[in-house]
Amino acid sequence: MKKRCKRYKKDVKFVEEGKKYPLDEAVSILKKFTATKFDQTVNCAMKLGVDVKKADQLLRGSVALPKGIGKSRKVIVFAEGPEAEAAKGAGADEVGSEDLAAKITGGWLDFDVALALPYMMKKISKLGKVLGPQGKMPSPKSGTVTEGIAQAVREFKAGKIEFRTDAGGNIHAPVGKLSFSAGDLKVNIEAFIEHIKAVKPAAAKGVYLQRVVVSGTMTPGVHIEVS
Repeated sequence: MKKRCKRYKKDVKFVEEGKKYPLDEAVSILKKFTATKFDQTVNCAMKLGVDVKKADQLLRGSVALPKGIGKSRKVIVFAEGPEAEAAKGAGADEVGSEDLAAKITGGWLDFDVALALPYMMKKISKLGKVLGPQGKMPSPKSGTVTEGIAQAVREFKAGKIEFRTDAGGNIHAPVGKLSFSAGDLKVNIEAFIEHIKAVKPAAAKGVYLQRVVVSGTMTPGVHIEVS
């Protein structure tokens, strides 16, 4: 605690060490934390009982949260012809083909989500080395490679989130802002948890949701009690 700021030390007093809180109470504690000059993002992190060394236990996907995440995301699309026009009409920030791929290869990464039509994957496969480590490479598993490109653009612009297990079997994603009402935060967190439950790998054994924690960008974590 010596390296923590005064604000953190003040806020951590609201959290009982080792205790898991019902969701209502966890959100209530989040709302008590000291306000900052910026609107902090609320993140939900989960430790899952999966073996990440086995491909059939890895999770990757996307989910549209009922209340959004509090900001519009910058979305680019790899498409040509009518699909490119549809993507532009739906609000895509950048649309292109080899030209857009070349821009990214040159170092441009100022976007949040990359979407692609299935037929574009052969043309952009080399981008895996650049976008893969950042989690931005389009993939059918995450819903970012799709025929319904206009709908995907609208959903991701509105705050549809992606998730994937890391090397430790954890997943995490933004679920809103601290300025959200307690009710809206609860709805989003609950939706995210229920979605992760629904996509539990059949091969996973033992306790699946081992730990669930919510926190603001600069706040202590609050453990949630889940069944």
